[in-house]
Amino acid sequence: MKRFLAPLPLGLLLALVPAAARAHAEHGDGGGFVAGFLHPISGPDHVVAMVAVGLWGAVLGPPALWVLPVAFPLVMAFGGLLGLLGIPIPGVEIAIAVSGLVLGLMVLFEVKAPLGLAALIVAAFAVFHGHAHGSELPAGSDALAYSLAFVIATGLLHLLGILLGETRRWPGGRRFVQAAGALVALVGLFFLERALA
Repeated sequence: MKRFLAPLPLGLLLALVPAAARAHAEHGDGGGFVAGFLHPISGPDHVVAMVAVGLWGAVLGPPALWVLPVAFPLVMAFGGLLGLLGIPIPGVEIAIAVSGLVLGLMVLFEVKAPLGLAALIVAAFAVFHGHAHGSELPAGSDALAYSLAFVIATGLLHLLGILLGETRRWPGGRRFVQAAGALVALVGLFFLERALA
């Protein structure tokens, strides 16, 4: 099992590299639902943070296992509304990068924060992720379909994180999850350096 799990974090990173060039780019003709669905999964900075929410929920266990992945999209929708309305929030790209770094470290070090604090951390980052999605609505797109789609895509990324986090039950799974957290933190650090450049 260890031989199977060991290459997964590296494989995830390699899968994200081609998408880095397209992060936060408009998706053109897809409009509405398609553009909204593709937006979260085409930016590695978003992907790793969304997966990390599920991973951290799995590390914390119930009820955080479900509270964090539900809280994030709910608050993200509010951030998306702010973005759609053109209400500026300073430091969006920096906060998104920091979210990957912080959430990755929470998973790597298996931080057992109280549920309220964990939900607050996740919700704070969700505002920035939502704002980025909402402010990048392609011209002429259906805002409702776009918003619904980016919430669905985010939920699926959380689910992926939960499933990966559940490997903690297997021999070597705890180390695998910690390695995934380290990978998320490294990706977050990479994007933080780019955002500050």
